[in-house]
Amino acid sequence: LSPLSVLFALGMTANGAEGETLSQMEEAFELDIASLNEALAAVAGSMSSQALTANSIWINDTEEFTASEDFLELCGEHYDAGVFAEPFDSSTAEAINAFVSEHTNGLIEKIIDEIPENAVMYLVNAMSFDADWENIYREDQVREGTFTTAEGEEQAAEFMHSEEWAYLEGDGFRGFMTPYEGWDYAFAALLPEEGSSPAELISSLNGAELRALLASPQDVNVDTALPKFESGSSLELSETLEAMGMTYAFDPEFSDFSALGQSAMGNIYINRVLHETFISVDEKGTEAGAATAVEMVAESAPTETRAVRLDRPFAYMIVD
Repeated sequence: LSPLSVLFALGMTANGAEGETLSQMEEAFELDIASLNEALAAVAGSMSSQALTANSIWINDTEEFTASEDFLELCGEHYDAGVFAEPFDSSTAEAINAFVSEHTNGLIEKIIDEIPENAVMYLVNAMSFDADWENIYREDQVREGTFTTAEGEEQAAEFMHSEEWAYLEGDGFRGFMTPYEGWDYAFAALLPEEGSSPAELISSLNGAELRALLASPQDVNVDTALPKFESGSSLELSETLEAMGMTYAFDPEFSDFSALGQSAMGNIYINRVLHETFISVDEKGTEAGAATAVEMVAESAPTETRAVRLDRPFAYMIVD
């Protein structure tokens, strides 16, 4: 998961929200939208060449939808978002996927399979990370070993061995940090105690505790073994974000994205938040990519149906 990529995409989206829809999003972000805009602009501006991000907005080029110029200007100012008006057919899906592939160095080739008929906008973030270790592992530091999966299955793996000086320890886990070249970024690993899972470890932490842990590692010699690995994920985050309190944003009846634009097809709301990641860790360093697409659609709220059958005497009138 790349929380930063998700935040870039949802931050752009929140600039189109109003009322309780915006309030719920701000509560989930734990920042008001003006502060979030400034913070994310600062983050993007402070990234080194090892980590890059790009944002784009894709608009359905139809008479039935009109994007707000103020909204687009805000996203351009704070997110440096490119704006593309497209027919929203298969060629648009290909163009969005090409944008994602380009800005993740080809690690993520596709984020959208098909575009629904009532889609009006996509807000897309793509990120890449490519960094060598501060101390690249020598050939003699890479040795065969056994990795045991969560299901208890043993697999052969190549482990990279080193001594580190940033020890991490907390309730139910221990770990270490190792820096990338230039010391702007680091790799942190947390190993849960025997009988516990990474999911249980993650659920036991909160943001403040994790930040404090990573900011103050113990200056202790650590004998480490890190497996070479590749991993990726494909997620749809709607349920997660609704559980964080963003319910109106996904509700066609209650959502308020009037600052984003107007659609003749009905009320605008978030249909899906698509998220793709990939990471590769080896003796040279780490290469990773992440992409997030917020899919905005429009539809009328369902109306209640009544039946009237004129199968007996009835009154009628002609009115002005």
